[in-house]
Amino acid sequence: MSFTNAPVTRSLVLATVGLSIAASLLDIKHYFYISVGTHIWRYRQLWRVFTYQLCYTNSSEVLFASMALYNMRSIEQLWGSRKYASFILVTGLLTSVIPPLLMTAVLRPLSFGVVDFLPAGPTPIIFAILAQYHALVPHTYKYKVALSTGPPSDDAGGLEFSDKSSKYLIALQLALFQWPGSLLGAVSGWVVGYLWRNELLPGALTQFRVPGWMVGLRSRKRSGEFEGLQRRLEGESSATGTTSGAHLTTEGEANRRRTMGQQLLDEVRGAF
Repeated sequence: MSFTNAPVTRSLVLATVGLSIAASLLDIKHYFYISVGTHIWRYRQLWRVFTYQLCYTNSSEVLFASMALYNMRSIEQLWGSRKYASFILVTGLLTSVIPPLLMTAVLRPLSFGVVDFLPAGPTPIIFAILAQYHALVPHTYKYKVALSTGPPSDDAGGLEFSDKSSKYLIALQLALFQWPGSLLGAVSGWVVGYLWRNELLPGALTQFRVPGWMVGLRSRKRSGEFEGLQRRLEGESSATGTTSGAHLTTEGEANRRRTMGQQLLDEVRGAF
């Protein structure tokens, strides 16, 4: 019931958990992270660019990623599954290239090879969704955590939070698990999400939509047609009932206009 109108989010959560468990059981977790010096420069394993976001390699990241995706399911409910799935696909492709490229061309040379590791997991995609959540979903309430033990007052110093703060803290934990590599992925994902929202990416990317059958749009369309047909039939039934009621009302008024003698004469004629 919690994933109502959010089938893509449900699939993402199940895939995040399932693929991570499968990688652990099959002992193939070493295929999903990227070490630039070893995997890119020495062995030319460029295919890792398109696989490092498929799963996480530890259970803590799986837990926090699943919680973050679940908390942001309202984006899919606002946009619809087709637009949301298209956004996930586009940002997934962009964040597959941008963080490894920045790590290889910028961070590793500037750090003299010290910063070399890009951890596995869809943290960039989650932060791209978080950028939409930050822009679209308003906070419901705010509260303040006092930093002193004095009597409470409106002017007292303290830290102000909202009901969305816990969602941001969960995502922040993902960004700091294996930093600086995880932080690079988080920042890259946020920037891509911001560019997508403000239509600063090429139009073909922002306007791209996955086929409707991928998110069950065809079956939903049929159910919508059945619902429309049902509404039309109910409307026709109510219209027929109204017409019948009007006809009976007209007959009743006509009977009231006749005299008592005429009504008795009609009853006698009917009896014979």
